[in-house]
Formats: sequence, structure tokens, C-alpha cells
Amino acid sequence: MPRAAKRVVVTALQRMDFPAQLESYRQRVERGLEELTPPADTRPARLHEAMRYSLQAGGKRLRPVLLLATAEVFGARLNPLPAAVALECLHTYSLVHDDLPCMDNDDLRRGRPTAHRQFDEATALLAGDALLTLAFQLLGRHYAHAPEIAAALLRELAGAAGSEQLIGGQMEDLLAEKKSGVTAGDLVFIHHRKTAAMIAAALAAGALCGGVDEGNLAALRDAGRHLGLAFQIVDDILDATADTATLGKTAGKDARAGKATFVSVHGLDAARAAAAEHTTTALAALRRLPGGAPFLVRLAEQMLTRKS
Repeated sequence: MPRAAKRVVVTALQRMDFPAQLESYRQRVERGLEELTPPADTRPARLHEAMRYSLQAGGKRLRPVLLLATAEVFGARLNPLPAAVALECLHTYSLVHDDLPCMDNDDLRRGRPTAHRQFDEATALLAGDALLTLAFQLLGRHYAHAPEIAAALLRELAGAAGSEQLIGGQMEDLLAEKKSGVTAGDLVFIHHRKTAAMIAAALAAGALCGGVDEGNLAALRDAGRHLGLAFQIVDDILDATADTATLGKTAGKDARAGKATFVSVHGLDAARAAAAEHTTTALAALRRLPGGAPFLVRLAEQMLTRKS
């Protein structure tokens, strides 16, 4: 990056109140979740209560925040909030299903009982199904006036969530529990799909709302994949080093289940180095975005040093 451009980015970072801006994005997401999802008393009420219970459990809202911030970097020609809510619906559905007894069988998510513990297994399964479907309803409903963008957003999110990405990564993750000798390549294959694909989709979908055509999204998707791998590696490190109260989910569960993680395959020091390397690669790409994308840069840095 030229020296003058570096000065512009540093100045923008200095001017920005990052915590306030992050909270502003999060509040937009919370309002969107409240306004764009069916009320809890919609019949059948038990299903909609379970959907809202899972959506409103809090969390970092990382993926929708990335989408909103990226849209603003590119001018946000279309309101990105419905796409951000759709993405959070997709992410939450994957967590609800991941926690089920037939998958990871977890009792705690975001600091409170998982959906199948709060309700029951069948209700949680259906709530996850409904959240997945709602994501695409939102895209079709709120971007009907811009059919080309609507189609591009549908392709982006469906591709990231499908059998070759998120769901395929979940399948490979389950299969890896039942075999020995999981390689570093296996691990990257799993988490490129299970974690990184949705973070890449967040950046790409935000750019689409900002008017970027599909032909210019490759670099953003690549940055998102590096950011997603770094996020997963930090998750693995925290699972091995943090406590349940801090994480808001059961700590140490991966090791007890014999799951392959970046820590189990590489060790703590190498995992930390890999997370830093992927973050550095993502940061270099983000700094090349219009205006240097100071909020996205700071958020990526924070993702590396997070404690939960």
C-alpha cells in the first residue's frame, strides 16, 4: 500500500469510535431480527417461539455485522438489513441443528439452554428448518424490486449453506470423529466449508448490496475464507483454553468428543501462528477496499484477539 494511502487508513482508524460503531451495527441487526421474523404468537406459536428463542439468544452477530459494514464500504445502494437478517437466520439454523443429540449433543449455546433442551428435539429440528427457509423468503420478499441483485444474493447464500459448503463441512466434521489420522488438509477442507464459507458470503452479500457485480467478488470471498479460517482456529484455541462461563457454550467438549481441531492436529502455538497468518492475509485484502475499510480492519483484528 502506498505511504499516502496508509496515512489515510490510519487517520480513519483514529477518527473511528469502533466500539460505538460495532454496537450500532449490532443494534440494527437486533431490530431487524425483531421486525423481519414472524411474531412469537404466530400459529403454531411453539414453533415461532423456538425460532425467536434461538435467534434472540444474543451472540456476536459477526456475520450480519460484516455484511452491513461491507455494504456501507461500497455505498449500500440497497438496504442490506434483510440480507443481514437472512444470513443470521442461516447461521442460527446451523447452530440449532449442530447442537442436536444426533450431531454434537450440546446443552448450552450463547449462555443458555440449547433449543432442544428448552423445547424438545422435534421442535428444535423444525425451528432450524423454518429458519433456513425464512432466510430465502426474506431475500425473495425484500429484493423483489431488484431481481438481478435478489438472484445474486440467493445464489451467494444458498451456495454457502449447501451440500458443497456448510452442510458438507458439517458432514465431514461428523465423519472425522469416527476415524483416526485426520490430516491438516482434512481440517482445512472441513472448516473452509463449515465456518469460512458463511463469512465469505457475508462480505460478498454486503458488496452485492453495495452494487458490486459478481465478477468483482473473488477477492472479497478469498478474504472472507481467510478470516473464517482464523475465526475457527481461534474457536478451537478457546475451546481448549477458556471456561464454559466465558464461552457461553460447553468448553473442552471437542477434546472429550475426540474431534479433530487445529489445536489437536497442530498444537496451541502452531494454531495461534496460523490464526495470525490467516488474519494478516485477510487484513491485506480488506485494506485494499474503498477508503481502506477501517471498521472491517478493526473488526478482523478484534476477531483474532477475542476471548469468547
